[in-house]
Amino acid sequence: MIATPTLIQSIGAALFAIALVHTFSTKFFERLAHRTPDHAGIWHLLGEVEIVFGVWAGALILAMMLVAGRDSATTYLDSRDFTEPLFVFAIMVIAGSRPILELASASVRITAGALPLAGAQAMYFTVLAFVPLLGSFITEPAAMTLAALILRDRFFASGLSNRLMYATVGTLFVNISIGGTLTSFAAPPVLMVASKWGWDTSFMMSTFGWRAGLAVVINAAIVTWMYRRELAALEVKPEPARVGLPKPVLLLHAGLMVAVVMFAHHPALFLGLLLLFLGFATAYPQYQDRIILREGLLVAFFLAGLVVLGGQQRWWLEPLLRGMDSDAVFYGAAALTAVTDNAALTYLGSLVEGLSDDFKYSLVAGAVAGGGLTVIANAPNPAGFAILRRSFHDEAIHPWGLFTAALTPTLVAILFLKVLR
Repeated sequence: MIATPTLIQSIGAALFAIALVHTFSTKFFERLAHRTPDHAGIWHLLGEVEIVFGVWAGALILAMMLVAGRDSATTYLDSRDFTEPLFVFAIMVIAGSRPILELASASVRITAGALPLAGAQAMYFTVLAFVPLLGSFITEPAAMTLAALILRDRFFASGLSNRLMYATVGTLFVNISIGGTLTSFAAPPVLMVASKWGWDTSFMMSTFGWRAGLAVVINAAIVTWMYRRELAALEVKPEPARVGLPKPVLLLHAGLMVAVVMFAHHPALFLGLLLLFLGFATAYPQYQDRIILREGLLVAFFLAGLVVLGGQQRWWLEPLLRGMDSDAVFYGAAALTAVTDNAALTYLGSLVEGLSDDFKYSLVAGAVAGGGLTVIANAPNPAGFAILRRSFHDEAIHPWGLFTAALTPTLVAILFLKVLR
């Protein structure tokens, strides 16, 4: 039974609902910007999906100060864990650097060259299948950043149809969400429960990994086959001719990214490594393209806002989970993760004692299966959104378009993670 909420909890739930509506209304603000050019700046700002939860989290903190006082508001903020937003920022910036992208592109080309498909089809399939599975080792945010940058520069810049762009983003988001479950440290919703429930990489591979791997490959194959004619006719934009990078530079960047992943739970360490990276990038700009600091900061702001607002949703989410059996919780988690970050959902589940093994599996499987339905469903999604959205009409990925495009790959994920279990 859901307890009666406090005033602050009620305000938090109301602001969370408003933020959700706001994420589906960004085109409305873009239209206002065109209608009222004198105030276009503020409407364009409100039309940025990445700032939505940060703005409404600020409103929550202001409401806390007015209702309960400044000390109560700052104490609540201090109780929130912002490690994940900071980590996503750090890994996005480093993974988006030229040396890392060249290493990733080389591995994609080698893999694509071994496939019995035409050039563009092979490259496209590999980005949607191989890179998400790579996320189980370099983390999902890094895999999302790499895949989105390769897709943007090699495919979206070559003039894909609107339907194919949406199908690509929907498949990418779902594949990233499930593709990180081969290990116990790469997917945020798994990371939240792995230590408490004793799930190691061997367990993940035997229960989630092979199922998720098959679903990722099939999802990539479906979208590649559906748009095979458009892909076959596509002249993929070639990589620009550049001066080769010295091996020490490649090794340094790869080492920094591996170190950031290793110390993902220690902000002081991975932020120090990020500063070291930025110092090197500033000293040797000839080895870099534009550093994606803006995109990384926007994504971190989005996730930090979700952490602040999400902390006030436990009063209704936890009782809701308690009232479900293992079958209901799978589909309930898949639906709920569309309106709340799937890592927050599994974290709340980890607080409930006495859960059966089937319930634990169903909670996490449902959370990752639904992780591609919306931009807020999975922590890496805002990273892909920030990188790819400027390729779309009005420089926006419509939430409903993303939801419908992600439905088919989500159903494939459900088939392998639940129906065929």
